[in-house]
Amino acid sequence: MKRAVLFDLDGVLVDSRHAQLATLAGFATSALGRRVTVADLPAEAATTPREHVLTELGYAGVISEDGWDAATATATLTAAVFPFVADTLSALRAADVGTGIVTLRSRRWVNWLLPPGILDLVGVVVCYEDAVPKPAPDGLLLALGKLGVSPGDSMFVGDMESDMHAARAAGVTPIGSGWGFSDPSALTRAGAVLVLPRADDLAGTLLSLTGTGRQGT
Repeated sequence: MKRAVLFDLDGVLVDSRHAQLATLAGFATSALGRRVTVADLPAEAATTPREHVLTELGYAGVISEDGWDAATATATLTAAVFPFVADTLSALRAADVGTGIVTLRSRRWVNWLLPPGILDLVGVVVCYEDAVPKPAPDGLLLALGKLGVSPGDSMFVGDMESDMHAARAAGVTPIGSGWGFSDPSALTRAGAVLVLPRADDLAGTLLSLTGTGRQGT
């Protein structure tokens, strides 16, 4: 029986918290014509829609996507793939477990964040432009369709409440990433059947959960 593990990108596979905040600060600096630093951003800026953050900073205009892309391209240079990612993806592939990423990022941003060696280990990547975004289940179902795996034989590892909602709507087991952006208790309230507090031996833990490998620690 084929099984699959899907992942969110930001906060789960990529340590991008500072990059997201730097994007907001960089765009705000350009749009407002004054210096805005990460320290100037409102609390919870990393998990708040960008429109709300910018409004709180005093910008109520239309967000220029070209300007946003420029700020993002520069800021992503500070993002890094978590150290456990390559080993985790390699172990899942060796166990014949399908893998995928379902993200709210556009495809060009995914290519900015993930090096080719990591992308080569992922079976399918579903981006913002590919399906109705989370919390709708469409992206997860699209990824599973491409992998040829049924929702009941799959799990989704995410760090946002919208990730948990999307997984439950898709009939996929929702797993919370305790090292990501959201508080673990919020993920539990959103429907996570399990919140992993750390990424220690993530490969072993996921293989155990899929019934294809050893128990993680």
